[in-house]
Amino acid sequence: MNRKRLTWEQYFMLNAHLISMRSTCNRLNVGAVLVKDNRIISTGYNGGISGDVHCLDEGCYMEDGHCLRCLHAEENAILQCALQGVSTKGSEIYVTHFPCIHCMKKILQAGIKKIYYNKDYRNHEYCYHLLKVSNVEAVKMDMKIETFIKDGDFSSGHLQWDFN
Repeated sequence: MNRKRLTWEQYFMLNAHLISMRSTCNRLNVGAVLVKDNRIISTGYNGGISGDVHCLDEGCYMEDGHCLRCLHAEENAILQCALQGVSTKGSEIYVTHFPCIHCMKKILQAGIKKIYYNKDYRNHEYCYHLLKVSNVEAVKMDMKIETFIKDGDFSSGHLQWDFN
């Protein structure tokens, strides 16, 4: 019996969606996976810094339309590499949503060579300019994914996906 295996890209994007389920943000769950040579070197999700309260606990700390409490998933993945002394140069990042302008600058400055994302989210036109001048490709993966969580309790649920 032959079964079709997930591609590396599908595998890493599914991991990003799974990791997004750890998000502590009330507004959007985002996950990121940093990969080098088809090996995961770091992951991240959006949430507060270690040791502080989270948006799920006390609500978002909003100012000018932005939550000051949360780090973005891409930031957390890059910072985890910095903390552990792991180079991001030449790596690829898989993100559930198109990176914001601030994360895009950090991704490019960290030497990440390719961005895979699943969903558009406030795609800023300046991001496309930065991608062009940095010679970095952003690939939107055509993938439908649904997360089923029972009554908001993340201890039970499942993912359903379709790459067609």
